[in-house]
Amino acid sequence: MKRFLLAAVGLSGVGILPASGGCLAAGLPDTALDRARVLLAVQELEITLLTHPSATVALEDWCASHHMADRPVVVARKMIPTGPDPVPARVRADLGASATQPIRHRQVQLVCGTHVLSVADNWYVPDRLTADMNATLDGTDAAFGHVVAGLHFSRDRLEFTRLWSPWPGSPHDTAGVITPPAQIVRQRAVLRDARGQPFSEVVETYTDQTLSFMPAMDADYAH
Repeated sequence: MKRFLLAAVGLSGVGILPASGGCLAAGLPDTALDRARVLLAVQELEITLLTHPSATVALEDWCASHHMADRPVVVARKMIPTGPDPVPARVRADLGASATQPIRHRQVQLVCGTHVLSVADNWYVPDRLTADMNATLDGTDAAFGHVVAGLHFSRDRLEFTRLWSPWPGSPHDTAGVITPPAQIVRQRAVLRDARGQPFSEVVETYTDQTLSFMPAMDADYAH
């Protein structure tokens, strides 16, 4: 089986993430064994993301498999830009959109239960979606992946970056406890419909709260 130790690629974040709070469920102790457990969890998250075209579905599978919510459904908590919100030239080029073609920007926190699992910036071409899809995106907190599922889309990954690794150690750790930063994994991708036409570019930053299911190991077993 291939090793999924992914090289970091520089990409500045555009979303607003919840402050890091060391969200491992019970504050895992800073031991080699627990660091290895957290590393395996990060790798599992990466594999889950890499094997799903829809980040929404990937996060719902993650939330369900780790029992993070009674009802493992991901919703999109909309965020309002606080200043000018121009469409990056890179996004227009990636989507094959002209300088005047309308592109909308939707920034959301993807939430399962009480956990903010990621912050997603999504630029999409409304002319390439149906009228119902556009109305749903404008008027509800439905996750983008669910709304556009009817396009039978694929994901063309442009970047996939591990932002933090628990091994061998981290300056974020405090008082003998493994303390992840707020941002742990980021990916950038173009979504294409069944005909191969690009309709959306996403930048998704996955948070430390994806690891909040992890219990502390019993001390007698750990040592």
